[in-house]
Amino acid sequence: MKKLLSLFFCVMVFAGLNQAFAQSPEEKLKELGLELPEVSQPMANYVKWKQVGNLLFLAGNGPDVFGKVGEDLTPEQGYEAARLTGLEIIAVLKAATGDLSKIKQFVKVLGMVNSAPDFTGHPRVINGFSDLMVEVFGEKGKHARSAVGVAALPNNIAVEIEVIVELEDE
Repeated sequence: MKKLLSLFFCVMVFAGLNQAFAQSPEEKLKELGLELPEVSQPMANYVKWKQVGNLLFLAGNGPDVFGKVGEDLTPEQGYEAARLTGLEIIAVLKAATGDLSKIKQFVKVLGMVNSAPDFTGHPRVINGFSDLMVEVFGEKGKHARSAVGVAALPNNIAVEIEVIVELEDE
């Protein structure tokens, strides 16, 4: 019994130390060699984000990658476009919160893919975004998600992604 209690104590101390030394999202970005882009201004009469209670709703964001996936772009290029969109979304989250560690969890993601009519690999494309969020935020970056194909997106961008995150209590 004494050995069991000792083992339990060691596991609890290790878990606490592990949590104490966990990387912040900013540190993880640096480790991955990723730089956040400048936050662009809205294209029309809307705001980039809106906070309601502890929820932060982001307007749709897209990359400077243009064309239809499955016609002008390969699925791999679509994946990279979604990843680039992820970096822009992280930049917006940083601007909105001042500190990415304030993000408690990603709640919901809507990924729209500008795609050829017969293209059906939308989830693979939006994985570019989802994979990046888990790389940077760990478990907090996992989210519920919809990935859909659309006939067109503004200015012919390849993908557009909307996000809802929950913020830590202040």
